[in-house]
Amino acid sequence: MNLIQFTKNNGKRAVGVIDKGEAHIVKGADSVYRLALKAADEGRKLKSVIADKGLGSRIDPAAILEDGRMLSPIDHPDPAHLYVTGTGLTHLGSASARDAMHKSDQQAVETPLTDSMKMFRMGLEAGKPAKGQEGVQPEWFYKGNGTIVAAPGAPIPSPAFAKDAGEEPEIAGIYVINKKGVPFRLGYALGNEFSDHVTERVNYLWLAHSKLRWCSFGPEVRIGDLPASVEGTSRILRQGKVVWEKPFLSGEDNMSHTIANLEHHHFKYALFRQPGDVHVHMFGTATLSFADGVRTEPGDVFEISERQFGLPLRNSVAWDKAEKLTIKTL
Repeated sequence: MNLIQFTKNNGKRAVGVIDKGEAHIVKGADSVYRLALKAADEGRKLKSVIADKGLGSRIDPAAILEDGRMLSPIDHPDPAHLYVTGTGLTHLGSASARDAMHKSDQQAVETPLTDSMKMFRMGLEAGKPAKGQEGVQPEWFYKGNGTIVAAPGAPIPSPAFAKDAGEEPEIAGIYVINKKGVPFRLGYALGNEFSDHVTERVNYLWLAHSKLRWCSFGPEVRIGDLPASVEGTSRILRQGKVVWEKPFLSGEDNMSHTIANLEHHHFKYALFRQPGDVHVHMFGTATLSFADGVRTEPGDVFEISERQFGLPLRNSVAWDKAEKLTIKTL
């Protein structure tokens, strides 16, 4: 079962359920967040809460997306209480592009392992611990809050000071924190962890800067466990023509960490267990157009798809105009 959020033709919000090839509106629901929090606070399954609401008329999710009425599959009434974070170097193929990117700045004939490769090897050796054991912590970064989330189909803005505007096709875990401070996972969605790889390449210590960009996830959130193998496609279209395309792999069969280990090292911080908050946690990628020398242009369209997640995630890229920043004294 997958969930979507959208606006109806009258402008009012609604929630839809997609199950076994059919899509229906959820009666009396206008927020996945409220449905999920109710389930988490009452100790119930989300499917049970939805069943109590009941299903209404049939809907056409593809048409909703085409009309520009699709919303992100979860949001928060106060965007400051939706955290967007992520991990890197978590997939079996993720180290090669990153390692090459950082090695290019080191001209010595005999170059020691980069920090990226060291981190990747740590994951290979201890990212999938035995049950009851704690594995090694991954690379982690903060991306922003709900104000930097672009809806499926909407442009992803890149700041005027950015050096690059590149996609990162990923799987995102979607979570709410109940009234007792316990994290509950709704499920997973396709994600585009949009980043500035040129800035990151200058110096690895600028990774944090490079990640403070907009992103997108959805259109659907898949309720339940993540499939062991996720086999999707990431492509870039320019004026309707594909200029770059590659498969992207995820799921634990293709990862150097377990999902449980990545979740543990995020939610072990009490800061991230505040009642009522929403977390969108990106799990990393092994596929980057930047690693193949692609430079995006305004108007390019990112498309990330995987059959188990329903509709593809599409967003164009747009560059913001430069703005003058003034810091005033009180």
